[in-house]
Amino acid sequence: MSLQTHILALRERHASLEIRIAEEDQRPRPDNEALSRLKREKLRLKEEMERLGRPPS
Repeated sequence: MSLQTHILALRERHASLEIRIAEEDQRPRPDNEALSRLKREKLRLKEEMERLGRPPS
């Protein structure tokens, strides 16, 4: 898998998590534990995308 393909897959997963977070948040009684897990995973993906997107030092 090329770097660009990997970053694209991470972006798709990140977008999917964003949708799942919004759906959970719209429920009458959102599961706060599930929301926390989803948000942590989304942040982890964002950090990985940023790390991979940086040019080498």
